[in-house]
Amino acid sequence: MAKIDVMTAAGGKAGTAELDDAVFGIEPNVPVMHQVVNAQLAARRAGTHSTKTRREVRGGGAKPWKQKGTGRARAGSSTVPQWRGGGVAMGPKPRDYSQKTPKKMKRLALHSALSDRASEGNVRVVEGWSFEAPKTKDAKAALDAIGAEGKVLVVVDSTDEAAWKSFRNLVDVHVVTPGELNTYDILVSDIVVFTKDNLPVAPDGTAKTVAAPAPAADEAAEDQISIMDDPNVDSDDDGEANPDDETPFGPGSAHPLEGGEAPSDEYTIKGNADSMLYHPPESPFYSRTKAEVWFTDAATAEAAGFSLPPSMQDNDEEGED
Repeated sequence: MAKIDVMTAAGGKAGTAELDDAVFGIEPNVPVMHQVVNAQLAARRAGTHSTKTRREVRGGGAKPWKQKGTGRARAGSSTVPQWRGGGVAMGPKPRDYSQKTPKKMKRLALHSALSDRASEGNVRVVEGWSFEAPKTKDAKAALDAIGAEGKVLVVVDSTDEAAWKSFRNLVDVHVVTPGELNTYDILVSDIVVFTKDNLPVAPDGTAKTVAAPAPAADEAAEDQISIMDDPNVDSDDDGEANPDDETPFGPGSAHPLEGGEAPSDEYTIKGNADSMLYHPPESPFYSRTKAEVWFTDAATAEAAGFSLPPSMQDNDEEGED
């Protein structure tokens, strides 16, 4: 992080502060700033302009004169746009000029504007204003002391009433609270002044955190220890504890290879030791199941205490009926 000097209101040095790279150190995105500023200026428009159409102006009920014989052009109404006092064609009507701007775009534009001012050395950090009473003369002297010239944007906490009242009467100074800081005010100002307490930092947790999904019933959770991985259990009573058993769940069972594949073509049934379910090739979960044990047939799997998934058990019962 870049460091910046923290000054006193008298212009002395009171230490240093770190500028968050995520706020003051990014590459300014000019198109995004342009779009956000346009949206801000558009939102300022009241949109209360209004003109009357020919149906809204007074009169026009009777034909001004007869159609023929007067020597004048024929006319049917006095409210037509080309007549004095008539309606306005395609004139403005009340409308809303505001634009929808995504929050991420506003944040990027704000950080881009702050980074632009920081790269030019036009950011000042003050330890605190500490005005005893509101006094514009003291505010002017403080800005001169810290080298804030031209158009200045001063960020003041809403609770610091003395500082707020001291700065607000200066012609080239605009005062905002930290919550009102925006892209337009930064870009139209030459210098941006913060206090040490309201210096912007990137909010925590800007990256969206997605919780890990819970393991499915037919898939093994990696953080659980299955019976096959317990070195103290001899699952097939052959005198050798797991995971050294060649037949972890009795004859017809086998450990998978390193990649999860079956040790040979005769092993076609996948077993899951946590859920104690087995999946034959016709199971809808077969391709998604990571085999913790392989069986040669369904009878061997059921003899070891494994069962079909509930959905397949229902199908088998309906087939028997």
